[in-house]
Amino acid sequence: MTTDIQEQAAAPDENKIIAERRAKLAALREQGVAFPNDFRPEHKAADLHAQYGSKTREELEAEPVTVVLAGRMMLKREAGKKAAFATLQDASGPKADGRIQIYATLDLTGEAAMAALHHYDLGDILGVTGTLFKTKTDELTIKVTELRLITKSLRPLPDKFHGLADQETKYRQRYVDLIMNEETRRTFKARTAAISSIRRFMEKNEFMEVETPMLHTIPGGAAAKPFITHHNALDMQMFLRIAPELYLKRLVVGGFDRVFEINRNFRNEGVSIRHNPEFTMMEFYAAYTDYKWLMDFTEAVIRQAAIDAHGTATLTYGGRELDLAKPFHRLTIVEAINKYAPGYTPEQLNDADFIKEELKKFGVKPFATAGLGALQLALFEETAEAQLWEPTYIIDYPVEVSPLARASDTVAGITERFELFMVGREIANGFSELNDAEDQSARFLAQVAAKDAGDEEAMFYDADYIRALEYGMPPAGGCGIGIDRLMMIITDSPNIRDVLLFPHLRRED
Repeated sequence: MTTDIQEQAAAPDENKIIAERRAKLAALREQGVAFPNDFRPEHKAADLHAQYGSKTREELEAEPVTVVLAGRMMLKREAGKKAAFATLQDASGPKADGRIQIYATLDLTGEAAMAALHHYDLGDILGVTGTLFKTKTDELTIKVTELRLITKSLRPLPDKFHGLADQETKYRQRYVDLIMNEETRRTFKARTAAISSIRRFMEKNEFMEVETPMLHTIPGGAAAKPFITHHNALDMQMFLRIAPELYLKRLVVGGFDRVFEINRNFRNEGVSIRHNPEFTMMEFYAAYTDYKWLMDFTEAVIRQAAIDAHGTATLTYGGRELDLAKPFHRLTIVEAINKYAPGYTPEQLNDADFIKEELKKFGVKPFATAGLGALQLALFEETAEAQLWEPTYIIDYPVEVSPLARASDTVAGITERFELFMVGREIANGFSELNDAEDQSARFLAQVAAKDAGDEEAMFYDADYIRALEYGMPPAGGCGIGIDRLMMIITDSPNIRDVLLFPHLRRED
């Protein structure tokens, strides 16, 4: 499917349009007035609508309001040489009206400005000074007394009725998408609101925001395949961060009992509607807590972020309601299989050979070293995970797939770990932290053995982290929340690229 902008690019007419605009810019350069930087807007369109939109024509005439505003010209309608209407768009939307109409006349705006306006193009950024009034149709409008061209646009905008329709073009040319699509602007304003909400919530609960390295000598904190790079000055291999976890827990060792980081992570894995190689998470760690406390706290963080970004904790995703106001469900892996894929007997779910055969039906071939817990988890992922629509904590993960989580004190082979799912996808992962240095060392060695057996996502042995634990880390809980996936849900976006300003794409030919 092609878009208006692609059709223009393919047509000879676009080259002609660009050439005409460049000629206009050349004339401005000759006059010494191209790209001025001395215009300072004092008002925003949304604020003007909010403050004066309800005023009557008579009220505005009785008490004239002078405004100074800048915006991109999105529409222009000329009435001969003596008058013209245009619509300017500034950054004050989209929750409020970020567009306002201007009205220029020969008598008030001046002959020179009117002549110049005749040559201005859609997409140009204009600065206007004038007074507010209402038209016969009660539209709030600026009656222009001064008009300036601030920035000349050299490329034509997409067709105003169709906008930028092609998804890949929207992702590649996000700047055009933001100009043309109010929904896109709304999505990213909501994202910012959610992240700000999370930051406020954490600080209110006495968490300290920190920054940890993005270049690691040893990748750790998650089971993932890293990006590899090289540090020239140190002449050493380094890895882009796959998770900040081990550095944040070093800070807990150092005496910072509550820390969090809103961080960028990089994983050299597949790209899909739910995966981007570069993504944002919020990870936090709290001393003297456990995974049960974490689940309550994580639930509160997410609920507040939804309220602050969306206005309510009751969302709609893909046409289906999702209520974050209700307490989140909690199920073990086996309980989830029994609920969403009934028919397996207890004996079958405790038979490793049976599960291996069952996984073959889904095209899954587990590692030869996989134990019963890992096999149960694989079966859960194939049969139940996609059905977890309402917010649900899956708890008690097996030790073999949870190398950093504290083992249960009461049930052998499992850890005090959870993953949070909603709309059929993982949103958060947390657990009571393993603070036993000797146990952690043994877990790392098991990961090394798994890597040697072919598991590219298994962890490395981090000797410095073991040394940190040997100084003593208090019992703690830690959790990571996937900001991008959470924003997909809050903004009802089907693709992770819809909530990333500049998602990764294949290079253009």
